Amino acid sequence: MSSGTYRIEKDSLGEIRVPDEAWYGIQTQRAVDNFPISGRRPDRDFVFAHVRIKRAAAVANRQAGWLEERIAAAIIDAADRILAGELLDQFVVDRFPAGAGTSHNMNSNEVIANLANVALGGKRGEYKPVHPNDHVNMGQSTNDTIPTAIRLTGLAKLPRLCAAVRAMADEYAAIAAREVDTVKSGRTHLQDAVPTTLGREFAAYAWTLRRCSDRLEAVRPLLCEIGLGGSAAGTGLNTAPGYAANAAAELARLTGDAICPAGDLAAQMQSMLDMQQLSSALRDLALELIRIANDMRLLASGPRTGLGEIVLPAVQPGSSIMPGKVNPVMFEMLNQVCFQVLGQDAAVAAMTQAGQLELNVMMPALGSALFDAMDWLTNALNAATERNLKGLRVDRERCGEFLHASVGLATLLNTRIGYAAAAEVAKASEHSGRPVREVVAERGLLSAEEFDALVLKAARDGRLD
Repeated sequence: MSSGTYRIEKDSLGEIRVPDEAWYGIQTQRAVDNFPISGRRPDRDFVFAHVRIKRAAAVANRQAGWLEERIAAAIIDAADRILAGELLDQFVVDRFPAGAGTSHNMNSNEVIANLANVALGGKRGEYKPVHPNDHVNMGQSTNDTIPTAIRLTGLAKLPRLCAAVRAMADEYAAIAAREVDTVKSGRTHLQDAVPTTLGREFAAYAWTLRRCSDRLEAVRPLLCEIGLGGSAAGTGLNTAPGYAANAAAELARLTGDAICPAGDLAAQMQSMLDMQQLSSALRDLALELIRIANDMRLLASGPRTGLGEIVLPAVQPGSSIMPGKVNPVMFEMLNQVCFQVLGQDAAVAAMTQAGQLELNVMMPALGSALFDAMDWLTNALNAATERNLKGLRVDRERCGEFLHASVGLATLLNTRIGYAAAAEVAKASEHSGRPVREVVAERGLLSAEEFDALVLKAARDGRLD
């Protein structure tokens, strides 16, 4: 809430009013005025990542003797206050600002400079002795800090997302172990097929999700290669000797990740390929989750007129008009999130190819799309796992009813009596409505007990010998 009082700040375009209580300055205020687009402020992890870059730069510039001790210390202390959670409401630039992210870069520079100046006895908005450009931004450019911050943000979000994926996989694996002997009808083309077990079905979900997590983790080394130190166009203009390596080492210490300078600093401004690979892994996870969520909805359908082989916990009423109706709401939510993630990936792909020459100016929105996709998936996975997978119940009786009603069981006779004779058994079962086990017993092929044992062995082991 503004107090209604203002200070006057001046830049190369002239003077402008900035709220007295603001820790940001004139360039941030211009961005607030120019870009009232989404109403969304920067991602929290992105703010932290960018402030860590400012802190690491101060350390590297102090090491090189380019930044005097008291100014470096004031910048570092200001950054530490923000990283501790203070003044996050001062990062106010919309998610869709000027290209490349200059406005956000200056937002960080101004907040840190004002904090440092007040700590050193100065005033907000006067930028003495610490200047946003000359000191906080020393050796840097929007062009190398923003793509570096996007990479660091991805690295910060990855552990939470992968943990959520693995938690869902672990729950599927636990259900699979519990239902290892629950025989049911398999289905292909949404038609009756050979018998399987619910354990095998769910174990496959777990394996797939763990593979998705591995693919996400595989992007981590790519994100660790940063272009910080390339300055405006990858040339290293106005950077201190050893700055790129020293700043990367400090970021590695701050984050715990293996941050290092990229082999080509200019390339990390031109190319967003690393971020596109992350987005691709997110898209692939979303595609698998859509498929699995759809299976959950099918398996829980009914409960009387659908499959009803599993029962999902009831978390809220499902209808405003039909009493007692319960819907698979958590997996419906997961579907919706995943569809939105596919849209974010399409946006990232468009922005990845939209760079020209030395810079991709679409970075702010590209980063925002990535951050949203990662957060949405993390939250949706955790919610679906906690609220629906945990507590899922298997209706074993229902599974058995469908199993013995399936003419697909006749397939088990192929190696005993041949395909043609087995097809006759299937046809007889389908026309009479009698279970295959009864037809088999009636024709003297196997007793009902022997057939049941054959079904169990086929479902569990996949072999009949």
